[in-house]
Amino acid sequence: MNFKDISLARKIKFALAALLYLLVVIWIGNYWLLAGLAIVFDIYISRFIPWGSWKKGKDGKKPSALVEWIDALVFALVAVYMINLFLFQNYKIPTSSLEKTMLVGDHLFVSKVSYGPRMPNTPIAFPLVQNTFPLLNTKSYTEWPKWDYKRLKGFGKVERDDIVVFNFPTGDTVAFNRTNPDYYVSIRELGYNQVAQNPQLLRDKTFNSEYQQRMFINELGRTIIANNKASFGEVLYRPVDRRDNYVKRCVALPGDLFEIRDNQIYINGEAVDNPENLQHNYHLITDGTRLNQRFFERLGISEDDRLEGGNGPHYLLPMTESMAEEVRQYPFVQSLEKDLVRPNNSGLQVFPYSRNFNWSRDNYGPLKMPARGETVALNIDNILLYERIITAYEGHTLEVKDNQIYIDGQVADSYTFEMDYYFMLGDNRHKSADSRYWGFVPEDHIVGRPLLVWLSLNKDKSFPGNIRWNRFFKWVKND
Repeated sequence: MNFKDISLARKIKFALAALLYLLVVIWIGNYWLLAGLAIVFDIYISRFIPWGSWKKGKDGKKPSALVEWIDALVFALVAVYMINLFLFQNYKIPTSSLEKTMLVGDHLFVSKVSYGPRMPNTPIAFPLVQNTFPLLNTKSYTEWPKWDYKRLKGFGKVERDDIVVFNFPTGDTVAFNRTNPDYYVSIRELGYNQVAQNPQLLRDKTFNSEYQQRMFINELGRTIIANNKASFGEVLYRPVDRRDNYVKRCVALPGDLFEIRDNQIYINGEAVDNPENLQHNYHLITDGTRLNQRFFERLGISEDDRLEGGNGPHYLLPMTESMAEEVRQYPFVQSLEKDLVRPNNSGLQVFPYSRNFNWSRDNYGPLKMPARGETVALNIDNILLYERIITAYEGHTLEVKDNQIYIDGQVADSYTFEMDYYFMLGDNRHKSADSRYWGFVPEDHIVGRPLLVWLSLNKDKSFPGNIRWNRFFKWVKND
């Protein structure tokens, strides 16, 4: 190879490709990848390896249409995979938990670089499929190799009130045929139901702590699911990056003292400003007038919410404050009151489902958000609050014996957090499965930030009336 014989165009292409590759290596921070510059050099300059020989036909003829099609498809899949991994991905709003901020049927561009893209835990995966191939019902990724959590540099960090896409924290274990409610809710409820039906199960049991009782209850539920594969399907484990994607609003950051008092959020003791489109359920009682379709369409209340709201004259409907003020002026409305759930002394309404934390959906906390490097005192009364952090998220073993806590086999009366944790809520507060029910969101579960609605379809209408033209290319705002 004579370097002087190489065309200027090839040299420029090599320089640009090498520079881009070098910047990516610096971004990733793994300098072993610099060895890949040799491949870039060979592709553009030395050409010792015939990279494109598989596409050539016999006697140097043009490759067949099938070969060209395969080449284009492979290139497209690789390009999409890299874009989804490092830059952005599409996400569709599946539920009403963020209405009226985000609507069911909104298709979003989610920026990975807003908070920094993660290196994948499962790098070998099929593009555009989160965890399961449709129809085939098989995994879309390989179990090997597995990489540890690493987040690349981004443009910023998660801020309070950001709308955030993240992997579902309790989606690590899944009963394939029944994913809603999640596995941990299912085993707990099945276990309690089993005990209610057969009190003999507890007759000879002595529990030194609520934690030990919960582990026993959970084991009963696990056994039921494992023995009923026809109903529940296979029980699968999913790595962090293959857990289902959720989207909520971040209401509390690491280190915050979070509390809800009668539906109002307080951070560090101060009431926060509520999002403009915040919704709660309201009890609406009419003078006997039945609400018609025009009423629901005018207020933007979906078909699902209308059906769940009842047939009157007592309705339970989600509304914003401004919607409620408008409805109060209607002559047929006798009363309109915001729904409010208070603690019931059982401690089983919300996470951590413990009698030591007698909270409810609308009265929650105070709860100090875990922050990386901070240490919390552990005891028998609060261990259920931190159990998943210690075991599922940060990978330690946990036992409680004789009222003593053991972490990795050692007696422990404190724990130092290895990651930051966030609290996520939906703006449709009374119709949202969120951190009040499954707890903290670890930093390694954060996917990205929605930037733009590029398509929005109303599932309650047929084409073309289902297209929400006014939401096309609408920027996602956090207020």
